[in-house]
Amino acid sequence: MYRLSRVFARALAFEGELWPLEPWRMRSAPLPKWAFEPCIMGIDEAGRGPVLGPMVYGCLYCSLSYQKTLASLDFADSKTLKEEKREELFEKLKANDSIGWEVDIIDPKDLSAKMLKRIKINLNEISHNSAMGLVSRVLDMGVLLTEVYLDTVGDAEKYRIKLSERFPSVKFVVSKKADSLYPVVSGASIVAKVTRDRALHNWVFDETAENMHRNFGSGYPGDPATKAWLDHHKHPVFGFPTLVRFSWGTCTSYSKDMVEVIWESDKLDEDGSGSGSSSGKHQLKLSKFGFSGSKRKSEDVESTGKGRSKFFQARKLELLSEF
Repeated sequence: MYRLSRVFARALAFEGELWPLEPWRMRSAPLPKWAFEPCIMGIDEAGRGPVLGPMVYGCLYCSLSYQKTLASLDFADSKTLKEEKREELFEKLKANDSIGWEVDIIDPKDLSAKMLKRIKINLNEISHNSAMGLVSRVLDMGVLLTEVYLDTVGDAEKYRIKLSERFPSVKFVVSKKADSLYPVVSGASIVAKVTRDRALHNWVFDETAENMHRNFGSGYPGDPATKAWLDHHKHPVFGFPTLVRFSWGTCTSYSKDMVEVIWESDKLDEDGSGSGSSSGKHQLKLSKFGFSGSKRKSEDVESTGKGRSKFFQARKLELLSEF
């Protein structure tokens, strides 16, 4: 049996182990004999919709000859199972030497960063990349993967073609409700869901504010407990804790109470007045929010929103377009 080879940026507790913060490769073991036979894989995700926590992609794979036995293991779409049943099934598949599994856990901070960067990466593309990463990982291990089943993300046929072009030696079946139709995908959904649940349960906050708590509910935008947690944990200057996917539309309604940031222009007009904000607003000082520190005269200024900041002017710093 093969266990996690990649873990995300928080500590997870499995089998009494505390796994580290960065992706890593766990101790390797020789491939079982069945891995050199034609194998099938199922892929599914957990946590696509929540505003809190990671999105997890999980896969489960086994030999084609094990399909009938796999169908008798009572795997089902994880969303239809209670937490206790999911945990029970997960422990069984971990102990099964005829099954392999992997996960890719995408940190909420990474999700938001990708979706808000200058060249945006939308959630569908992030999902596609994660699924293809799992296929690559298992193939690179030496498993003779011949068939992969997964739920559609976007247009099913376009997704299938994209996968087939990337992995021409593998047959892909992309279907709606694949986690209900194919036991190998049902098993993958359990892997993904239990991993995400444990990630949330064992989440270690980067932030150290005294009034933080863990009563964040399910993490879904419509959950009253999640809404209350977001409202309690927003900061007027620094926004939300890193548990939050701040790119989600759910967070927009909370921004009205936060400080507006006026960015200085990166270019100067010919007259030197700059191309910054013309609103005439003054950017607020951090001291207004309880932050203090030693100040030098050249820094003790409020930005007018026009031209370069006096901080840069005083130090004769200029923007370089070429190096």
